[in-house]
Amino acid sequence: MLVSERLLAVIRFKWFKRAMMLLLGCLLGGAIVSNHVLFQSFNENWIDAHIRDNGVTGMLLFLGLGAAATALGSPRQLLAFFGGYAFGFINGALLSTLAAGFGCILSMYFARFAVRQQIKKRYPQKISAIDRFLAKSPFTKTIVIRLLPIGNNLVTNLVAGVSHVSGLSFVMGSMIGYLPQMAIFALMGKGVIVLSIWKVVLSIVLFVISSLLSVRLYKQYRADSLIDGSELADLKNIQQDEAISK
Repeated sequence: MLVSERLLAVIRFKWFKRAMMLLLGCLLGGAIVSNHVLFQSFNENWIDAHIRDNGVTGMLLFLGLGAAATALGSPRQLLAFFGGYAFGFINGALLSTLAAGFGCILSMYFARFAVRQQIKKRYPQKISAIDRFLAKSPFTKTIVIRLLPIGNNLVTNLVAGVSHVSGLSFVMGSMIGYLPQMAIFALMGKGVIVLSIWKVVLSIVLFVISSLLSVRLYKQYRADSLIDGSELADLKNIQQDEAISK
């Protein structure tokens, strides 16, 4: 129980700090791109010509750039923000989630086939933790990992890549777990481009609600004994922030 309360405290503190930085960064970046004269050509010409009004080619370009960016460690919420900016709320949320899923596959299998030994040497405890935690119900528990508003997305992908976790279960669970926050940040991106204050405010409120519901989901898993004490310690180890390199 003490470990449970500590993890919840960590989630609340790290969530608040990261959420404020990410929200402010998206709002500031969006405001600059939307209003500054230096970006006027980018707004009206580049996005229209290459992304928004370029049909399937524009979608494929967004998917490719988004997958590469998230595979290299770019925040997936930022991808969703620009997805909403370029495609609108629904299409932006779906396309950015798909791109993040492709990024998950790229980083996961890059770790599995190209840098396995380096990752195993760098993150032995995390690899053991994710192996134990996802040994049973890997699809559902991957969703739990992705819904909790802390942790390093890239490191989790790399660690999963060298673990014994089923790739299909991990990727599909990740995409479902990604979707709520991707939808929220796509709504924010849409709100910025049309200068809709209510959409921006709504996205912030929904982000707070989503994060609180994620914590609620974790507590329910704990209360229903779907996550036992040893798995709880593994979850804490998986979600602990750690730089990719010292």
